[in-house]
Amino acid sequence: MQNIQTFLKTLISIPGLSGYESSIRELIEKTWKPLTDELEVSRMGSLHALKRGSGKAPRPKILIAAHMDAIGLMVTGINDGFLRLTNIGGLDARVLPGQPVLVHGRRNLPGVIVQPPAHLLPAEMRDGPVPLQYLLVDTGLKPRDVDRLVQNGDTISFAQQPLELQGDTLAGHSLDNRVSVAALTFCLEELQKRMHLWDVWAVANTQEETTGGGARTSAFQLHPELAVVIDTTWGRSPGVPDHKTFPIGKGPTLGWGPDVHSGLHKAFIAVADKMELPYAIEIMPSHSGTDAHVIQVTSEGIPCMTVLIPIRYMHTPVEVVSMVDIKRAGSLIAEFIAQLSTDFMQHLSLD
Repeated sequence: MQNIQTFLKTLISIPGLSGYESSIRELIEKTWKPLTDELEVSRMGSLHALKRGSGKAPRPKILIAAHMDAIGLMVTGINDGFLRLTNIGGLDARVLPGQPVLVHGRRNLPGVIVQPPAHLLPAEMRDGPVPLQYLLVDTGLKPRDVDRLVQNGDTISFAQQPLELQGDTLAGHSLDNRVSVAALTFCLEELQKRMHLWDVWAVANTQEETTGGGARTSAFQLHPELAVVIDTTWGRSPGVPDHKTFPIGKGPTLGWGPDVHSGLHKAFIAVADKMELPYAIEIMPSHSGTDAHVIQVTSEGIPCMTVLIPIRYMHTPVEVVSMVDIKRAGSLIAEFIAQLSTDFMQHLSLD
């Protein structure tokens, strides 16, 4: 694989909104092909990549999941050449005005999100952020050309170019969750140099931001003994509570809560401590906000672990991540896989 930052910039430069992931899946499939033994696409569009272990068959299986879909927008109406919008996944509408976008109509059309002048809005909306229902996309085309090229239901993705910041950090849209795809790819590269007894299923899931259907169906189809979900978490910045956020560049977080198997959590801590790899414990007292929530209750139940990468300004077009956190997350998971014994499940218990 190319440099991790270069690869991530490519990942976030390709659209792949939740439910419409085919374009990003093609890139991931091309990247994972030399790193794995088999590739398949599920009925829900998730990418499954098998890296066989060296243990005696039938080998136990571990699923490593990173959702590849991204948040975005959809056309709900066309008004005199301007496009009305709704969201795909959770969006912070406060930061949308002025953002460049790409409208995926009969052909891709560049556009910009705009808002009416404040004095033309209802009085109660003039002083604060403008709700999504009042925002528009302007493509610059004449109304008759928009009517010919765009229809209701067409998707709209962010078009902000990736920006390299100082301190080995990157800003851009769709880092949730393309950073985890990059971490999983880094893990697969690490496993090229390591022996592992278990079969490894690397999965790029669809629809995490909307339905969770990709992870649920992939877990049911592959039926692994264990699962690790890689996702993002809230990065620390001024004005946000420290106890709910985590600094970037200081390692991943290890989830703790109902979606996480306590024995698996302890096993990951043991590996991280042995590696002297920095990490934080993230308390998740209910829904983890990750695919672990649906994977752990698939079939008769699958023990899950979450490894989360802090990013700042989540669900905006200017998320920020540290490259070192991506590498550390990938290295930790690769080391855990390499240390899995054939009888690991016999000793795994809820504590």
